[in-house]
Amino acid sequence: QVQVVESGGGLVALGGSLRLSCATSGNIFSISTMGWYRQAPGKERELVAAVTSVTSGGITNLADSVKGRFTISRDNAKKTVYLQMNGLKPEDTAVYYCNRVPKGPFDNWGQGTQVTVSS
Repeated sequence: QVQVVESGGGLVALGGSLRLSCATSGNIFSISTMGWYRQAPGKERELVAAVTSVTSGGITNLADSVKGRFTISRDNAKKTVYLQMNGLKPEDTAVYYCNRVPKGPFDNWGQGTQVTVSS
């Protein structure tokens, strides 16, 4: 089970950048694939970025909508996952969450962090 606290969101202009952080607690972070999800108003939550465990190669995978603009990374020593977002667009506006991929039945969602991109 992983507990998460997301931070780093805010209001940014079109084309701007933000770096999100996800601090975790629990004993299985290092062996878990971690991901960033987002939920825009009126839409379902979607997975936008994932990174496998170090032992699995730390392989990253990005949704087509964010490829070339977002980068996911992890620091196992700090049990933290990051999402660097560049070239932000209004359609990136959403609440961003992190969690395991796939999310376990006993993994709770954090409060998320709001990202708003103004045009």
